[in-house]
Amino acid sequence: MGDSLYLELADFEHMVHTGIYSEETGKPQPLRFTVRVRLKAPAFFHSDMPLDQSKNYMDLKFACSDALGDTHYKLIEAVADHVCETLFLQDRRVEEVRVKIVKLALSEANESIGITLTRQRK
Repeated sequence: MGDSLYLELADFEHMVHTGIYSEETGKPQPLRFTVRVRLKAPAFFHSDMPLDQSKNYMDLKFACSDALGDTHYKLIEAVADHVCETLFLQDRRVEEVRVKIVKLALSEANESIGITLTRQRK
């Protein structure tokens, strides 16, 4: 395996339609995303390298916000899956995506309740 480059978006909060309980449905709830993407890296980076040699890290933010649309996801696992698939479709160099989602509305004592999904390109 060659060199890898990791891009990361940490602690990004966005309102998403998700949940199965009556108090969750019909309105969005806050989720906190941390996304890590592994890319194939070029042999080296130099000072005047074109921007397209890396991935726009704003794509990670887009996958956790606008790309989710107004769809209602029963499970946050489905939200994470959609984020992974969006990032795989955006760029062939993406080899792996890890998405951590914390459901902020469930926290009672500042704990983090959520999931982490890691997907590799098939």
